[in-house]
Amino acid sequence: MLPTYFISHGGGPWPYIADMRAMFSNLEASLVNMTQALPEKPKAILMISGHWERSTFGVQSSPAPGMEYDYYGFPAHTYDIKYQASGAPDVATRVAELIKNAGFLVDLDGKKGFDHGAFAPMAVMYPDADMPLVQLSLKSDLDPEEHMALGRALAPLREEGVLIVGSGLSFHNLGLRGPQAIKPSNGFDAWLQETLLESEPVERSARLVEWDKAPYARVAHPREDHLIPLMVALGAAESGKATCVYHDEGLFGGWTASSFRFD
Repeated sequence: MLPTYFISHGGGPWPYIADMRAMFSNLEASLVNMTQALPEKPKAILMISGHWERSTFGVQSSPAPGMEYDYYGFPAHTYDIKYQASGAPDVATRVAELIKNAGFLVDLDGKKGFDHGAFAPMAVMYPDADMPLVQLSLKSDLDPEEHMALGRALAPLREEGVLIVGSGLSFHNLGLRGPQAIKPSNGFDAWLQETLLESEPVERSARLVEWDKAPYARVAHPREDHLIPLMVALGAAESGKATCVYHDEGLFGGWTASSFRFD
């Protein structure tokens, strides 16, 4: 059975920019190790990116998705990136079936391209783009309990060879960088580490559903789009052991960021 992951996916198209890639060298090492530590090679990856929201859940269904350059202010060459992984329409259909059977509205989306929440980490994990990739949207209400229930619905995929990856950031306040970010970033990360690594599964889920009561919660996540993928990853492995597989401090002058594995 495959584990699930919540990854802090870095900033913008960072693998394609030399100085940013150097800053995220620890993240890069963790993503490489992530693929090497899997108990089996997946047949596909299901990526829940903090950069795709819809009013109902959507599943990327194209056999050859295009690109979405959903960032601004980066070097010109980053708007010509081509990460040409194949899609997996059969996996997309199965994902939609599981979601529908759980009582949620869901659509197949044949036009959705890869956003940087997906292609940036995948460029490091599978640089040859030889792993099929399917994206799953968040629901725009960003309800933590509903997204955890979504994860529970997707749990059978773990035995079907599909690696579930929630892609976001454990700290995501673009307006707060530098030394002033250190205290709130460390404070929220400490709560997250305690919640995920030290709490029993029932308590862990309950704490995450009420994540906005954590220390510095709304400083760490003024809008929770980059945290909610964690709920999906955990929901799909709710009774599993959590391991911190990446931890970095001082990003952008003050951010602390972490990634977690559940199995």
